[in-house]
Amino acid sequence: MAVSMKNVDPAFQGVGQKVGMDIWRIEDFLPVPVPKSEYGKFYSGDSYIILKTTALKNGAYHYDVHFWLGKATSQDEAGTAAIKTVELDAALGGRAVQYREVQGHETDKFLSYFKPCIIPLEGGVASGFKKVEAEKFEPRLYVCKGRRVVRVKEVPYSRSSLNHDDVFILDTEFKIYQFNGSTSNIQERAKSLEVVQYIKDTYHDGKCDVAVIDDGKLVAEADTGEFWSLFGGFAPIGKRAASEDDAISEVSTGKLYIVEEGTLNPVNESPLSRGMLESNKCYILDCGAEVFVWMGRITSLEERKAASASAEEFLSSQKRPKHTLITRVIQGFETLPFRSNFDSWPVAGGATVSEDGRGKVAAMLKQQGVNVKGLLKGAPSKEEVPPLFDTHGKLEMWRINGTAKTAVASHDVGKFFSGDCYLVLYTYPGDRKDEYFLCHWIGKQSTEEEQAAAARISTQMANSLKGRPAQGHVVEGKEPPEFIGLFQNFYLFKGGLSSGFKKKVEDQGLDDDTYKDEGIALFRVQGTGPHNSKAIQVDLNAASLNSSYCYILQNNALLFIWNGVSSTPEEHQLAVKMAEFLKPGTTPKILKEGSESANFWNPLGGKETHPNFRESKETGKDPRLFACSLVKGKLQVTEVFNFAQDDLLSEDVMILDTFTEIFAWVGQNTDSKEKQQVFDIAQKYIERTAAQEGLPENIPVYKVTEGNEPFFFTKYFESWDPVKAAVQGDSFQKRLNVLLGRPAQTPEAPKRRTASVEGIDTGFLTKMSPSATRTQPVESSGATQRAAAMAALSSTLNTASLGDPSRPAIKPIRVKLPSADILDTPPPKKEAKGGSPEVSFPSEPEDNVEVPNSSVVSDDVQSVQESQNGDNVEQSSEYISYERLKARSENPAPNVDPKRRESYLSPEDFIKVFGMESKQFYSLPKWKQDMQKRALDLF
Repeated sequence: MAVSMKNVDPAFQGVGQKVGMDIWRIEDFLPVPVPKSEYGKFYSGDSYIILKTTALKNGAYHYDVHFWLGKATSQDEAGTAAIKTVELDAALGGRAVQYREVQGHETDKFLSYFKPCIIPLEGGVASGFKKVEAEKFEPRLYVCKGRRVVRVKEVPYSRSSLNHDDVFILDTEFKIYQFNGSTSNIQERAKSLEVVQYIKDTYHDGKCDVAVIDDGKLVAEADTGEFWSLFGGFAPIGKRAASEDDAISEVSTGKLYIVEEGTLNPVNESPLSRGMLESNKCYILDCGAEVFVWMGRITSLEERKAASASAEEFLSSQKRPKHTLITRVIQGFETLPFRSNFDSWPVAGGATVSEDGRGKVAAMLKQQGVNVKGLLKGAPSKEEVPPLFDTHGKLEMWRINGTAKTAVASHDVGKFFSGDCYLVLYTYPGDRKDEYFLCHWIGKQSTEEEQAAAARISTQMANSLKGRPAQGHVVEGKEPPEFIGLFQNFYLFKGGLSSGFKKKVEDQGLDDDTYKDEGIALFRVQGTGPHNSKAIQVDLNAASLNSSYCYILQNNALLFIWNGVSSTPEEHQLAVKMAEFLKPGTTPKILKEGSESANFWNPLGGKETHPNFRESKETGKDPRLFACSLVKGKLQVTEVFNFAQDDLLSEDVMILDTFTEIFAWVGQNTDSKEKQQVFDIAQKYIERTAAQEGLPENIPVYKVTEGNEPFFFTKYFESWDPVKAAVQGDSFQKRLNVLLGRPAQTPEAPKRRTASVEGIDTGFLTKMSPSATRTQPVESSGATQRAAAMAALSSTLNTASLGDPSRPAIKPIRVKLPSADILDTPPPKKEAKGGSPEVSFPSEPEDNVEVPNSSVVSDDVQSVQESQNGDNVEQSSEYISYERLKARSENPAPNVDPKRRESYLSPEDFIKVFGMESKQFYSLPKWKQDMQKRALDLF
């Protein structure tokens, strides 16, 4: 990077070294840090710079920089904010995405930092505005827009401001009214209720009444009469008038300009391709509603500033709306919306950081005495051991034969043939009724007819169970951890046993290499725990060996176990276990690489050279949530940033993308046509994301219905309230019930049972009886704190007199509602690999078929409640060294609670070990806490 650090503002030195948010306000043309107590409070007369630092799964930091411009900010302050944002990016090593935010038109990403909303305050500090100290409480009217995030704008307190298309909030001294326009969107109504709660808590200390007014319903209700009396009585209102806010630029396709000495010269080549962008230049890409500034990796800081200024001038010369979004990206860190404008853009595994630029920045910061650990991060953390199902349920397995299914004998459950398709149903006890996990598994060599039959019968079984199962589509080689974890032993054989495969072999004149009980076969054994342990049949030759793995060689009645020199003791034990499952009662001969005899090499055709490397693991990425729908066959996708359980709206189909699995979540009130297209939506999403972002093909896909979410779905949410998930009704009615303290109507809504995992003890390999339990099931705790707290905050609706008394000067305070105390600490899950054939997803529903009765063994379970909030974690009064706290310590400390080993660290040691303070650590999502603890051997 050619950027000089001499011109970077001192206020930005050392930033970006910890997860969280930093905010500066522009005062006298300089960035001044805003106290954390003031975060979320923006004055319309000021300009701000916001830095959001996020820790990614691969250990690196991701930076988003926003500069927010109030509607009354001066041109000079706005220009300063734009320039200082470029300097901040330089201080971060030139890898941040920069967004220009205009009051009232902020991006969804920006608003997601300040849920449920921001309500800008009049006045300003740096701009010279005098802060308004209201002596009287003046009623205020707000219009709310947005289905995912809410944009709140104050409008004149007049009946003429109301319309049939929007949602309005009228804030008076003793009561808050929400007015729902007759044609307003139900999800906007639901999100607006969150704003009502925010206003109630922030400006009324939680002590005022709330009323909802429905446009067009002039019933004899006190609330309705009161509302209209505040506007001088009822009178007709109109539709929303068109405004500049609704203007859409005619430019829709990207038009590229090169910035040269302050002027813009169009690039007339078409179509656009990645090769047009030169690393020593800056470009502007005009997409109408959004303008991008692309800055080459080796451009100077002054060139980048000039390019940013050119973008502002370009909008002015084109007479575009002032709120047109400007996004600035650095070479190597381009966003998907930017890349999607180019006809060709190589899909990479992730942006690579210039080591030269990173090193220069790190060296400068180190000279200043700054900890550069975060800047130099990049090494991936250790493998996460995921939660799994417990083993107290009933596991059933069927093989597809033609168009029907045939039950697999219990002693063969866990044996899969590449030429076949299978159905797997796991029934396990819930708190009130049985829960189901249903998957169809597709072998790479299976026929298209049997693949289609597997999908169809799986859907029929799911329908016969009232759509409650988590329904999965799994392809050979891509088995997810929760699937593999169901089996004590997972074997993958060559060939097939189904009628469809046998006919395929006969029709095509193929050699049938189907595994036989008596014969010669070679298996590679791989895995680190029950979530990914497999034995896979490989080609019968010495070249198939690999020094990093263990192998089982079957020679009719004889068994050999071959341990590669780079394999681990745990893998040696796993090989013994898998050999016992393959041929019970047979004692295998164990060989170490280099000590083989002719009896071993002869079946393999003689000794040959073989490799010594492990298969590379897929890079972990943070989960992302999208609202998806099909409109005339075209997929429409909207990302939900910083998502939480409340973002799952009952009228939607949502896609949760974890990069190793795809979850299609279906709300209770989703349109019936979209419910039938769920797998089609998921498939189109996969195709789109595979092409644009390198999503693995044949990734496992699950269909999950609202109220029946399994633990391996809920684990990706920072907190999960199972009671809230089971409430009936549309998204608006659900939130209204909570806000007004009404009892939740949950007919037969089961509490979700979850499981807790304390890690995988490698000793599981030495106790491998078929009934071995891998996880201990636990139950959720009792009633949800959040619902109780909200109910307590809501007063009984009354007809208090409303007038216009004085409103005391209230300092706005952001009040955080208590989070749910019920943690869904699920059971562990795992990972897998491989390729697979193209398989069509089922269209649903089909005719119901009878599902075999499943008797479920129910055991007593221990209820465990774990805290996810650092304030609630009891710190030990006795400090113990990190080396003695490790799970595999050679000198373990006695009487240590294994669930909270980290709490015994001194504050100094905690920072050394985790790279952050304990309070910051406990503010992370539970799954991220567990991941770090596992990586540090403290789990």
